[in-house]
Amino acid sequence: MDEATWLATQRPSRLREVQAGQLAWTTVDLLDVESGHARPLRDALEGFGVQVNYLHIGQPRHFVAALDGSRPAAPYVILSCHGDEGRVLMEDLAPELAAYQPFNDTAGPDEVRSHVRLPGSVVIANGCETGAPALADAFLDAGARAYIAPHGAPFGYASVFAPLFLFYELTEQRTLEEAVARLRAHDDELGMWQLYQR
Repeated sequence: MDEATWLATQRPSRLREVQAGQLAWTTVDLLDVESGHARPLRDALEGFGVQVNYLHIGQPRHFVAALDGSRPAAPYVILSCHGDEGRVLMEDLAPELAAYQPFNDTAGPDEVRSHVRLPGSVVIANGCETGAPALADAFLDAGARAYIAPHGAPFGYASVFAPLFLFYELTEQRTLEEAVARLRAHDDELGMWQLYQR
């Protein structure tokens, strides 16, 4: 039996593409915005056959450099972050550094509209309250194909599990809409994640 025939007998999964020799079936830009969850997410996503571009975000200008369209964005962008009231929380900086940033403290709808360009990317945020409609609209205005984030404040390990659950479902060849529906149906914590599209 040749390899293609053998792979066709296996359970359908995007991992079959990797088994057949591709390095990955998709790519993720993983922005580590001081969450503490990005490195475990990276390891797990790579286990799903995903190429991960790990980007440590230490200051707002890093956030802008990663998302302003000056480099090609990946098909998926994960913001591993903390959030509050519909804004991504940024690290506190010394005044000497803060003086040179495009913004400070938080990235909300105004900052996203001013600095982010993500044509066609799916953006997944795991910070509390980053699923606010105004922030979702800003990412969609910046060109995102879809935006997925929690409207409430899920407990910490739910925020780690949600992107993994989504990528498990995507790896199993589910559509984005199907993957989000399955995530939301899992339990009340994961039910906080909302899918925004236009």
